[in-house]
Amino acid sequence: MSAFPAALSRAQDMVEARLQDEINTLPQSDVRDAMAYAAQGGKKLRGFLVLESARLHGIPPTIAVQAACAIEAIHAYSLVHDDLPAMDDDDLRRGQPTVHVKWNEATAILVGDALQALAFGLLARDDAAPTPAARLDLIASLAQASGGAGMVLGQALDIAAETAATPLTLPQITALQAGKTGALIAWAACAGARMAQSETKALAAYAHALGLAFQIADDILDVEGDATLAGKRLNKDAEAGKATFVSLLGLEGAKARATSLVAEAQDALAPYGDQAQILRDAAQFVIARRN
Repeated sequence: MSAFPAALSRAQDMVEARLQDEINTLPQSDVRDAMAYAAQGGKKLRGFLVLESARLHGIPPTIAVQAACAIEAIHAYSLVHDDLPAMDDDDLRRGQPTVHVKWNEATAILVGDALQALAFGLLARDDAAPTPAARLDLIASLAQASGGAGMVLGQALDIAAETAATPLTLPQITALQAGKTGALIAWAACAGARMAQSETKALAAYAHALGLAFQIADDILDVEGDATLAGKRLNKDAEAGKATFVSLLGLEGAKARATSLVAEAQDALAPYGDQAQILRDAAQFVIARRN
């Protein structure tokens, strides 16, 4: 039996509890309440990747949980802003009203700002990594992954694609998703190696394939998924006429590409031997998930 489901569940519980505790230390306000709302639930896959990559490098969860919470705070901020009317204009997230619907747009913008600030504050603490150099590396690399060369760039390219004269090509979609989805997944998977100030090459290769497989799986779910399980509106990209991995590769071609990427991700973990089996199983989960 795979140890992955239990490991993911432990990560979800640990990260959820710690992140909510951190948010609850803030002064009471609509922003604090909406931050807690935005950060609750979800798969916490990025936090899991931090904790698991840390385990591979001998970093205890009592240290790694700070970085796990940081990446989940960044991810939550990205979703709050992504749902805004000026971006994807979604009214459902994880089966609940989005933050700007439950509160208002101004609160949603401030919630995203505050979650981003919280993430970097967590990484700056003395217990966020074994050494000051490792903490600085985590902070600098997360700034790179989440900013104008990473996630934000991917989001900007996605918005631009909505009004482009022609649909994006496969290389353009791949580059877009490497920023929008892949950059944070890559940071999470490499975080343990960064904490240990160790080589990140194998985990980076794993994460590159994993992140792309994750997005292809999302595109597949957008076509044949269950909106109730997904907790959000589906078929948005098709309705908007946007190019996706499914529209470019076909449904079966997209599934085959995702399966190939999972094998690539699993192979990249060879240097870690049997110790990386949970991460190998996580790659399989990415294309088997229902939401």
